[in-house]
Amino acid sequence: MAENAKSMVLPVVLAAVFAGLGRMVFQRIMADRAARENRISVPPDASTRAKISDALRGIKP
Repeated sequence: MAENAKSMVLPVVLAAVFAGLGRMVFQRIMADRAARENRISVPPDASTRAKISDALRGIKP
């Protein structure tokens, strides 16, 4: 009886992992589709943020 309980752990864990991965993939696909439809750009990387920050600091009112 105890051996049957142990043998069910791995399939249940694998099912949960694959369900989680599938959900993440589905969310990524939906986010990419929404971004493409709304023309949302990706967040800037560190060098781009630094250039923008330097440019804004250089502007004097």
